[in-house]
Amino acid sequence: MMQPPLIHPAAVELADAARTTLPNGVELYSLAADDFEVLRVTFVFRAGSAGQQAPFSASAAANLLAEGSRDMTAQQIAERLDYYGSWFDVSVDRDYAYISFASLSRFFDATMEVAEQLLLHPVFPEEEVRAYCAKRRQRLAIERTKVETQAREAFAQALFGPAHPYGISSDEKEYDRLTRAQIAAFYERFYTARNCFAVCSGRVGEHELQTVARIAAQLPAGETVPIEFPVPETQRTAFIDHPGAVQSSLRIGRLLFPRQHPDFLGMQVVATALGGYFGSRLMQNLRERHGYTYGAVAAMVNLERAGYFAVATQVGTDVTQAALGEIYAEIERLRREPMPAEELELVQNMMVGEMMRILDGPFGIADVTIENILCGTDNRIIGENIRRIRAMTAREVQELARKYLPREELVTVVAGDRSGYPNHRHGGA
Repeated sequence: MMQPPLIHPAAVELADAARTTLPNGVELYSLAADDFEVLRVTFVFRAGSAGQQAPFSASAAANLLAEGSRDMTAQQIAERLDYYGSWFDVSVDRDYAYISFASLSRFFDATMEVAEQLLLHPVFPEEEVRAYCAKRRQRLAIERTKVETQAREAFAQALFGPAHPYGISSDEKEYDRLTRAQIAAFYERFYTARNCFAVCSGRVGEHELQTVARIAAQLPAGETVPIEFPVPETQRTAFIDHPGAVQSSLRIGRLLFPRQHPDFLGMQVVATALGGYFGSRLMQNLRERHGYTYGAVAAMVNLERAGYFAVATQVGTDVTQAALGEIYAEIERLRREPMPAEELELVQNMMVGEMMRILDGPFGIADVTIENILCGTDNRIIGENIRRIRAMTAREVQELARKYLPREELVTVVAGDRSGYPNHRHGGA
């Protein structure tokens, strides 16, 4: 059987979202797709952990929205959403909180009645706060027994410094000290019109837009909340000793720049070549050739105020040092030798294919739209990025690797048993 022909899209032109600015300043974006009988509304608040004064108050505020409102108990909220088959999701990162509601079109009004209660009238009941904090403390304590979690947190600290909003990791005991008043204060400070925009996608008509606008228009104006971002204090190496661990978790990378930088997209090509797909260089080396790991990934990570390159994998304790050496060698090979034309074409196809996969459906398009808004651009950038990826040459990839990935600039973090990393001379992170 012959393989079907590979088709490269000549151009990808994504429609930009229609935008309306409400009287209180909230920007409402819509992406109509009438072929689908579903719709989703995502409210994005600049309410991530970077702005919190009390540890864990940002995630608690978002996750406790559905645990009781002015007119509904937590049980009533859950039962109402379940009855209509509606979907409610919360996600919080360092910079933003994303509150999403999805439903069938015919149940939109009922779903938005619940959304109005959650967004505008949460009460954060004391008993729910204490139950939430107890569960989260236990979950975090368990997570921190894993070398993967230890390496991830230590890598953030090594890149930014332990006091930086992007590097800080609070003790799980802080959940015992977190109060309802602190959570409510975070909500009142950050869940405001000045810190919000909303994106509607799917079967969105005039009625739906007016309904969302009515809810968003009730958000208090609020004030701009300044967040202090000190200069990062990067530490080149860190080791977290985990006696008896059968695996080591490795992180290698460096602080670079956010998505708006002209070289960010090119460094995504570099990262994809190293560890962005199953046949990448690190997968072929660490998994196929040496059997050190089941998987290795490399990526460019974008934050509002920064961005960084990272390689992540887990290997057996006894091959920790050897695996590190192979990762350094693959990075150096990319710096010293231009990529073969066939490999570069494969990487380009993988990147464009992944973009096309994400854009397959109104909710994926909405996710990309949100990311573009946060980066200060619009959906026209998608077609431009695809053209830039297709135009990248092997020489350009090599020059980017040479410029940004010299060995002396790389940060290395290892979490595992000390026997696997005997050359480390520094203390724990």
